[in-house]
Amino acid sequence: MKRVTGIGGIFIKARDPAALREWYRRHLGLNVTEWGGVVFRWNEDNPQGEGTTIWSLFADDTKYFAPSTAPFMVNYRVEDLDALLAALRAEGCAVDDKIDDSEYGKFGWVVDPEGNKIELWQPPPGR
Repeated sequence: MKRVTGIGGIFIKARDPAALREWYRRHLGLNVTEWGGVVFRWNEDNPQGEGTTIWSLFADDTKYFAPSTAPFMVNYRVEDLDALLAALRAEGCAVDDKIDDSEYGKFGWVVDPEGNKIELWQPPPGR
């Protein structure tokens, strides 16, 4: 079974997300969207469709990264979320029981040994 197939996103906490987004737009040329993130598009390894990697800032008091206290979270693309989460549980990893399933794909979470929360994303077909 393939496990991680790429990076789906990089999420960073910020004291002032709007100001930091503007800094990244102005100084690094990131095309920040209305919803506050950047979508990098690619299809090199995905002949069935276009892939994306998301860059996004979150308020520094977000609970989305909890229980991690790290100022970042990486989202990894996976091929089969259910199988990977089952394998991680069997291997004794700290896997969150929650799974989100929406038009954007399926999401699950695991915490690494350093306490960093990791988001696992199975994109919808064609992405």
